[in-house]
Amino acid sequence: MLSSIYTLPEEVVNLIAAGEVIDSVAAVVRELVENSLDAGATRIVVAVWTQHWRIRVADNGCGMKLTDLQQAATAHSTSKIRNCDDLWKITSLGFRGEALHSLTQLAHLEIMSRPALTAEGWHVCYDAGGQVSEATTVAIAPGTVVTVSDLFGNLPNYREGLPAIAQQMKAVQSTIQQIALCHPHVTWQVWQDDREWFTISAGKTSQHLLPQILRQVHINDLQELTVEVPNPDTLSPQVQSDNSTTRAFIKLILGLPDRCHRHRPDWIRVAVNGRRVKLPEIEQTVLTATARTLPRDRYPICFLHLQVAPNHINWNRHPAKSEIYLHHLDYWQEKVAQAIEQALRVHPETIPESLHNSRVSKLIKAAEATSGYNYNRQIQDTEVESHNSSPPTYILKAVAQVNNTYIVAEHPGGLWLVEQHIAHERVLYEQLVDNWQLVTLEPSVILNNLSPAQRSQLERIGIEIEPFGEQMWAIRNIPAMLQTRDDCADALLELSLGGDLQTAQVAVACRSAIRNGTELSLEEMQTLLNQWQRTRNPRTCPHGRPIYLSLEESALSRFFRRHWVIGKSHGI
Repeated sequence: MLSSIYTLPEEVVNLIAAGEVIDSVAAVVRELVENSLDAGATRIVVAVWTQHWRIRVADNGCGMKLTDLQQAATAHSTSKIRNCDDLWKITSLGFRGEALHSLTQLAHLEIMSRPALTAEGWHVCYDAGGQVSEATTVAIAPGTVVTVSDLFGNLPNYREGLPAIAQQMKAVQSTIQQIALCHPHVTWQVWQDDREWFTISAGKTSQHLLPQILRQVHINDLQELTVEVPNPDTLSPQVQSDNSTTRAFIKLILGLPDRCHRHRPDWIRVAVNGRRVKLPEIEQTVLTATARTLPRDRYPICFLHLQVAPNHINWNRHPAKSEIYLHHLDYWQEKVAQAIEQALRVHPETIPESLHNSRVSKLIKAAEATSGYNYNRQIQDTEVESHNSSPPTYILKAVAQVNNTYIVAEHPGGLWLVEQHIAHERVLYEQLVDNWQLVTLEPSVILNNLSPAQRSQLERIGIEIEPFGEQMWAIRNIPAMLQTRDDCADALLELSLGGDLQTAQVAVACRSAIRNGTELSLEEMQTLLNQWQRTRNPRTCPHGRPIYLSLEESALSRFFRRHWVIGKSHGI
């Protein structure tokens, strides 16, 4: 049988600028499980024996025949590319052909493998040069088992300089979790020192895996969205590509801002074509797009997976392929921002009842609690509205007002309590962002005893200020929304206390919004609900507070036990 693994030509090797670097236990695990995924594995078992510096990765992939095993550990041997052109259309996780060869120089390497359609497998051991030192037949299930023993045994000083075992195992766990998110169809079982350490069950999408990694996050706390976007090449008629007909995809898993967030920006994960990568520009786009939906000093939970044409990526930048050159970066930033905006919208349709079942008891507690803010994590999710869709169909009907603070709104799946001040604040804030307008003030407002920093701050946001006497200044223009307010001077003093234009817009919106305690007619409540449903980020106010509490019909039905049989409920 002919081998499918070949040694790369010298001209291809010379074009590969970054070779594999095996510098840790996690790096070994990464390289071996990526080979398993390239082999089509759907189940991967990783075992690490820390005291013996031994790693074993077993999979149910396509396996290798003997001719491939004989070639697999030699330098620059791979089945994934053949020539120079292939370097610009990489579709696999590995392609350089150096990982196994590097392992033979740092440890003892042995591989057992059996293709699915053959009756027997082979057990092959390799010497330090990657040549086969022993090959015997073995009875195993279809797939491959790679064992690396005595890692860095020939480099004792290097081994002693590595981090503590606990830290290295944390890196192993993080590596597997990141890869698993990119390949949700794979089941993972991880062992440490002959004890099962953790497992990750396969799911339909990455949304089903993330709660297994972040235990405090529930699947209903996440919004999943897949957006098909044009290939950037198709946007320019002057540029022709062999991938010009390819569609690209943005797959987004976003923690809903009224339910989950982080103290640090440590859970913004970006992947491209099946691999976690570092793209600071895209990560900053996520932070910017969610900035005024989260509480102060809180950050989003986001997993973003870009599936783009292979010729738009240069993987040949970093040994771990974690840093890449992505073409048309500004285009992807724009599309990611649009996808996040789309994910945060509210869709008219309600969720299937099955999604509510696991949280019914908490929903009822929310209904009985005196303060809704402690329980808004229970708001049930809805499907997102298309970014380019027609104007929304209003699904909320104003029914009543509670304590002149909360609007009771009915919708097909139950009822919502909407806090009127912060709902209006969200409406006004987005209006200000879209149309920040300063108008001439007649007569001028006079402010006293402004510090140089306060005067500079007012000028920074576009407000004209002139001396009007000793320690007095005249304000010549003002945000249009504050023009008719009686507390105009107080508002200007508030704006002078610091912050950028966005902060000023938040302050203006907050001061201009309907106050709690204000009585509203049904018509006024309905108008506010309609305006609020049109906003881009209806879940939270610009300060990050949740705006509404949802009580679904399914939860109410269970609480009042409407499913009981009347006879049985009376003890008959």
